[in-house]
Amino acid sequence: MRIRNVLAAICLAVAAAACSALPTSDPLRIDVAGIEPLPSEGLELRLAVRVRIQNPNDTVIEYSGAALDLALNGRRLASGVSAEIGTVPRYGETVLTIPVTISAFNVARQLVGFISATAPSDVSYRVSGKLEGGFFGTRRFADEGSFELMLPQGADR
Repeated sequence: MRIRNVLAAICLAVAAAACSALPTSDPLRIDVAGIEPLPSEGLELRLAVRVRIQNPNDTVIEYSGAALDLALNGRRLASGVSAEIGTVPRYGETVLTIPVTISAFNVARQLVGFISATAPSDVSYRVSGKLEGGFFGTRRFADEGSFELMLPQGADR
């Protein structure tokens, strides 16, 4: 019984040392570089979201797929995936295009939220997603902020 406890303690110490030896890295930086319309079907809107991904680390990031979620004012607006394979160079950047879908129900939810908001000109956004890189190589990213929606002079809600 005592040997098991000693072996368990040794294994725990080795595991902790191995985890501490893993390289640390800064999070990826992401910016929406552009949005273009895609052919849509039925009650959905399809867009190609171009995302600029910056790698502030000393290692190349290889990816074999990506996922993206967009939210406005705390409500999900769009989501999409891409099976694109590529790399983000060390201390470099790349632009990745991810097709996203916006359902008619998400548009309706956004409109209801916009109409009932006390300050409809303030719009907050959140972009989040991941670059798939295998068991230890998957990198998550997120960006959020807000912007002021410029309404025409004299326009009522």
